[in-house]
Amino acid sequence: MDLTETAHAAGPGRRWLPRRVVATPAAYDHPHGLRIMQRLAERGLEVERLRGNRLTGVRGDTERETYARAKSTLAIVVSPPSRRTLQPIAPSADWRVDLAEGCPAHCQYCYLAGSLSGPPVTRVYADLDDILQGLTAYAGTARRRPGEGTTFEASCYTDPLALDHLTGSWQRAVEFFGAWDENVQLRWTTKFAGVDDFLALPHAGRTRVRFSVNCLPVTTRFEGGTVRLEDRLAALRRLALAGYPVGLTIAPIMALPDWQEHYGLLLDEVARSVRDVPGLDLTAELITHRFTPGSKEVLTGWYPFTQLEMDETSRDRKHGKFGAVKYVYPRATMTALRTWFEQELATRIPSCRILYWT
Repeated sequence: MDLTETAHAAGPGRRWLPRRVVATPAAYDHPHGLRIMQRLAERGLEVERLRGNRLTGVRGDTERETYARAKSTLAIVVSPPSRRTLQPIAPSADWRVDLAEGCPAHCQYCYLAGSLSGPPVTRVYADLDDILQGLTAYAGTARRRPGEGTTFEASCYTDPLALDHLTGSWQRAVEFFGAWDENVQLRWTTKFAGVDDFLALPHAGRTRVRFSVNCLPVTTRFEGGTVRLEDRLAALRRLALAGYPVGLTIAPIMALPDWQEHYGLLLDEVARSVRDVPGLDLTAELITHRFTPGSKEVLTGWYPFTQLEMDETSRDRKHGKFGAVKYVYPRATMTALRTWFEQELATRIPSCRILYWT
């Protein structure tokens, strides 16, 4: 497998630095907000204090200009009150907990498109300490996979390793769960590789880090601004050797020409990366590509020259729980994909447990 043809991606040592950093007045009232500002100052980044708690100055004259401004902006804010009451996040975890919102990467199938309103500014939450303390009320409420304890998903709307060097938020969350003497698990997934600061943390095995991976035709064409596949797998190995439960988020699975060959090469690379890891605890989450009318409109606005396949006529139309429309692969394609992945994972990486298929 040739992992050299990934010039589009950030190298393992390259980390995002925003061009503009703003903070709302409320962010200054929280110790973690001040900690974030100190980390940014140490990296030579100036923080602009806004006059009010509403973000301003991110809209341009065109949609593309607005996108570019928003994607290069980091905002330190206080989480909305509604986020403090946790919501279920099936099938990933029992509860969704947000430490940030937005991502600096440029994935052309971005899951956030159509899910979040307004320009895609990356917001990090200054009230982290309050957010973490509020989780204690949810201990003992496991419903998804009771054997894992009560699970909390902390990457629904962001990528932790894209931001943690600027905030330290997920390091503090790992330490919080490590000291939390309950049957609980923190979960997050990433397309980045900056794990150095996590290796020696007292995680107590209560944080599962999953790496979002895909075959090379997907990672090289559609995942701009992320790190190379080989660097993600090297980071997965390092965390596994440090005793972390780890995982694969294979997503979005695409029915490309010769997809069996491409995904077979991916699974072989994963197998090599976890070979001889003692006490390996590895899971896989398998998520096929889908889109909604809203997400297609947003994505084609952000990436007008994308080659991402979003042809409604070749898909099945499904309705979600609240009537929302989404387009998924036809049943025969889904059956072929699922059967292949279940068989090949069992053959190539027999120690890997599949958590769900969707």
